[in-house]
Amino acid sequence: MLRAAGVGAGDEVVVPAFGNVEVAEAVTLAGASPVFADIDPVTYCLDPGGVEASITPRTAAVVVVHRFGRRADIGRLHALGQRHELLVLEQGESEAPYDELAQRRERAAYLDARLKGVRTPAGGDGHTYQQYVVRVPGNGRPDRDAFARALRVKGVECRVPVKTPVHRLSEFRRYVSLPETERAADETLALPVDASLTKRHMQRIVSACNALGGLLQPAF
Repeated sequence: MLRAAGVGAGDEVVVPAFGNVEVAEAVTLAGASPVFADIDPVTYCLDPGGVEASITPRTAAVVVVHRFGRRADIGRLHALGQRHELLVLEQGESEAPYDELAQRRERAAYLDARLKGVRTPAGGDGHTYQQYVVRVPGNGRPDRDAFARALRVKGVECRVPVKTPVHRLSEFRRYVSLPETERAADETLALPVDASLTKRHMQRIVSACNALGGLLQPAF
């Protein structure tokens, strides 16, 4: 899509650093340079203010990635693109069948109502819960990683959604200030909300998280 739009050598494309490296790689394959902008701490998608601050005379496009079942503020981003005459491309997530989506939301609501000691995700009608991402309070990555290990010992599957932001990878290392990206990479943890989970599974998740969460000093 970038090549078809004429984006290439000498151009810059604004992309998120919080997420998969493939987006930045696609920009380089088109011959352009990726420029990393910060994210919104609620949606984990590109922050329009961060995008605008990243625009230079060489900026040709913005690639917006919808993350974890939350959508970016695409209205503001398209308006920004029109104002600066930039191409705005979206990378979405696969749509789940209605029944599966309804069950995910049901399990997310269960966790929302019962989890303590972690910061639950902001919901909203549009959240599809591709991943149920919480924030573990405390001392950033050390506490989050210890929390994740303890959950796994208790039989709760969990994963760190973004281990290393793209701007910290050797092939894309950029010395830019992305505080929300860094904070999210250090604090986030994805808990299971799969449609296959039984009520007993959900109770185990809550019990394990709440037993651990009380040991941490909330950072909010």
